[in-house]
Amino acid sequence: MTKPPIAIHDVRWTIDTYAIHAEAMRLADERFNDERDRRYTEVNIEKEKALKIKETADLAALSLARESQTYKEQQNDALRDKNLSESGIYATNSSLNKVADDIRASTDSAIQGLANSTAKAISDFMNEVKPYMSGQTAQQGQAQGSQITKANLYTAIGVVVGLLGAYAAFKP
Repeated sequence: MTKPPIAIHDVRWTIDTYAIHAEAMRLADERFNDERDRRYTEVNIEKEKALKIKETADLAALSLARESQTYKEQQNDALRDKNLSESGIYATNSSLNKVADDIRASTDSAIQGLANSTAKAISDFMNEVKPYMSGQTAQQGQAQGSQITKANLYTAIGVVVGLLGAYAAFKP
């Protein structure tokens, strides 16, 4: 059962054989293109997933680096403050804060003392001037009597308060 040899001259292209061949090639190209498009789509989807993972990892790494840097700076600051406080050459944050608190406390007590003494001085002055302000003096009604008016009294009170304030401000 041997096959008879195919004669070369029997293979001929006709319109029908060319149409069948062209249709088979078109179908093969479509399958090839569909497979290529599917692979490209899969690769692009995987690239997007990898990019999202990379972005998340970059953000996490950046956050971790920031926390690490902050921790290192705090440790360095603490060590520097410790060394400087031991040497006593430079002022540290804690020593400056202590001095500022002491200054605030002494200033507050000085202002409170000044306010109390000023209030007492004004009260004493008002008690002495009260008869003049109420108009009940021995010379009431006389033309050559006292020329003190309320405006002059208020001016005098203002001068006294100003002098007391200046004295307290420049007192050594």
